[in-house]
Parts: sequence; C-alpha cells; structure tokens
Amino acid sequence: YLGHPARLQKCLLMFTVSVYMMVLGRVGPFPLILLPQFGGFWIEGTNHEPKEPPETDKPPCPSSHFKLETNSTAKIYRKHFIGKEHFNYYTMDATLGHLVFSMKYDVIGDQEHLRLMLRTKIKTYHDVIPISCLTEFPNVIQMAKVSENIKTKQFYPVLYPKASRLIVTFDEHVLSNNFKFGIIYQKFGQTAEEELFGNMEESPAFVEFLEFLGNRIELHDFKGFRGGLDVSHGQTGTESVYTSFHNKEIMFHVSTKLPYTEGDSQQLQRKRHIGNDIVAIVFQEENTPFVPDMIQSNFLHAYVVVQVENAGTNNVTYKVSVTARDDVPFFGPALPNPAIFKKGLEFRELLFTKLINAEYACYKAEKFAKLKERTRSALLETLYEEVHLNSQSMMGLGGDDDKMENGGSGGGGGGFFESFKVLYIPFFDVVAVLLFCLYDDWRNSGCFCFLIFFNSFVLLAPQPCCCH
Repeated sequence: YLGHPARLQKCLLMFTVSVYMMVLGRVGPFPLILLPQFGGFWIEGTNHEPKEPPETDKPPCPSSHFKLETNSTAKIYRKHFIGKEHFNYYTMDATLGHLVFSMKYDVIGDQEHLRLMLRTKIKTYHDVIPISCLTEFPNVIQMAKVSENIKTKQFYPVLYPKASRLIVTFDEHVLSNNFKFGIIYQKFGQTAEEELFGNMEESPAFVEFLEFLGNRIELHDFKGFRGGLDVSHGQTGTESVYTSFHNKEIMFHVSTKLPYTEGDSQQLQRKRHIGNDIVAIVFQEENTPFVPDMIQSNFLHAYVVVQVENAGTNNVTYKVSVTARDDVPFFGPALPNPAIFKKGLEFRELLFTKLINAEYACYKAEKFAKLKERTRSALLETLYEEVHLNSQSMMGLGGDDDKMENGGSGGGGGGFFESFKVLYIPFFDVVAVLLFCLYDDWRNSGCFCFLIFFNSFVLLAPQPCCCH
C-alpha cells in the first residue's frame, strides 16, 4: 500500500537515490549538495568556481563582521531592571492567560521614559515610551497595552522580595551557552545513511579538519559541557572534539568517534546522538554530493557541508554549502560568491557563527516552535504561581502551605501584615507604602522594611528575610 507514510517515504528515498546515481554517472565536478527530488529543503552556496584571475589576498574580516544571533529581549530585565527601582505586576487574562508585567521609570539622555515588559505565553513584549508623548500618566492597565490583545481589567502588585530572581530566570531560560553539533564523514561515492554511519577510519584530511574545529579530549572525567556523551563509563566512546567560542561551549558528536557496533548496519549507537542533533556538519574529502533527506531524522533540520581541497598542504581551502528544511528561516552570515574559504581564523569564525545561528533559526521551524511555546507556557505558569502565592503570603492571605519560604509558618503568624493587627489601625488611613531591602555585608544578613505613611504618622517595620 503506497499511501502508508513509511512505505511512501522509502519509495521517495529510492527515487532520490536513483536520480543521485544518474548524477554520479556524469562527468564531474558535482555540487556539494543535491536537493531531494520532491523538495523540502533550501540551499545556499552553490557556486564553487574560483574567480579568474584569482583575487589578491584581502585583509581578514574582524570577528564583529559575523553577527551571532541571540534573543536580546531575554537580557533586558537583567540589564535595565535588576538592582534598580521598578515595579512588577501579575494577572490572569481571559485571552492571553498568565501575564507578568514589569515597569520602570528611565532617563535616557535628557528625556524621561517608561520602560515596559509584558510576558505572555507566546512572547515577551518590550517597549520604551517617552513620557513627553503622554497626555497623562498611565495606569498599569494602560501601560500593559504593549499587547493590544489584553482584556483584563486588573493587575496585582508583586510583593515578594525575591521575585526579581524568579523573573530573570524565566526571561533567560531561552539563552544557552552550550551547543552540540554532529559531524558526519562522507567518503567518495557514499550515497546511503548506512555508509555514512559505517565509516570507521579517519583520513588525514578529516583529522586535520577536526583539529581545526577544536581540541581532541578524553571523555572520561571530562568536566566541561559533555553534550549528552558519557563521561563515566565510556559507553559513547573514549574521545571527542570540544571547543569554546565567544564564551559558549561546543561539543561535537563525531560519527567516527562514536561506538561502532559489529553486525548493526544502521549503527544506531552513532545515529542515536547525531540523529538527535539539530545541526550537523558533513565533511567531504572528495566530490560526492550529499542529499539532505539521505539521513532519516526528526530532529536534524540544517546541514553545513564542507568539502576540502589541497589537504595536507599550506594552501588548504574549503568549499561550503548550506541546506535546511523549508520552514527554517535563512540564517547568516551569508556565504560569499564563490563559497570558497582559505583555512584560517576568519573561516573558523564564520563557520561557528553559521552553526550557532543555524540552531537558533531551526528553533523557529514548526516542530521546535510548538515545543518552545509549550515549554514557555509551563514556565510562565510556574512563575505566576510563585509570585502569586508568595505575594498572598506577604499579605497574610494564603493558607499554611502558601507561606513564603523561610517565613512565618509554624507559629510565626500569617504574613507580614498580620503583625499590624495588634495596632488596630484602619488601613484606609494608609497614604503610601515603600518597600526596601537592607543588607549588612559584615554580618552577612539582611532584612526588608516597610515604610508606611499614615495620615498622622509614619511607621518603619523591619522584617527578617533571606536577601543573602
């Protein structure tokens, strides 16, 4: 039955291989990448013909020429809010779900601004509004309209002293300084997944390329980022290739260094790691095209194909082509025309920037975007519950299980405001409340204080806390 997905996929692969063999039957040179017959992938870097006459050596581009993609919004709270006076609020919206909102008064240059951050399950909105553009100072509901879809009519203030620590953790969960990439060795004439994962020996040209990428490390007791490799019992081989790049740790899953299993044509031990990577390098020593759907994987979404020329000489060059699934947006740096590079620091800078940007771009593909949204939604719900329960506890409104950690349960009363009941002061006499934190470096202890302004007097009320 041809309509069965697995059988249909196999037939399409057989058709692609047959076309592939027809291409190989012609006179070369062949492209580094041959796209699948029925599409599904885009390609960059198709011209590898050297310019005539060859260009004179140009000065190397500075590393700043290649831009590493990152989520700049994730760093805003730490940069502009932490350690500065600001206000946090939370609510539940009928349309958007859990919301956590932050606002801060800012002076940029000689102008006053409001800096606003609204966290939803889909994204974080950030805006900076000049106060001079406002006819009147807005309330929280109006400020939160950085998203026009908000329906809620009320926000609640966050009263938990350690809330900023929770908020910055949520904001920065999308940032990563650890990456793992696959490296697949493709010999001349290899056209099947089983052949790629079956390679056991490393040629001098491949070894030279691995040394160019990073350091060969012993896995046993390795202390850096291990990328899912076993560093205790040797079940994923004895060595690998590791490097650091702009304060990011990178572990490579090298096909020839992962365990080889006799009698297993699929080499599942090797594919288990590389097939679960998102981006992989395909190293070609000779001119044989790589077909991206040659490797069956739900996770691999982008390939950087590198073909060496003049290996083992002082004039080593690398041809590069890039391919990714159709729903992966383009990622930089853009490859030059022709896409040929001399071995050196500039090419290494471009290659690693391309790999990291490729992974970030792949997260926008449908498969990963849905997973990312579910993860973000769950983390935002957890943040909401944390600030809600601890703020309620501060007001003495929560149950015994809702008390702020290290505060008040088991005989200490029901929250900070509970201690004021003995004063019999009506709270409608309160004019303003200022919350601040005091910390004694010498004693390594701290407390937070409420400065409460009543109509007729001011009250300073210190409370123990865990600011340290």
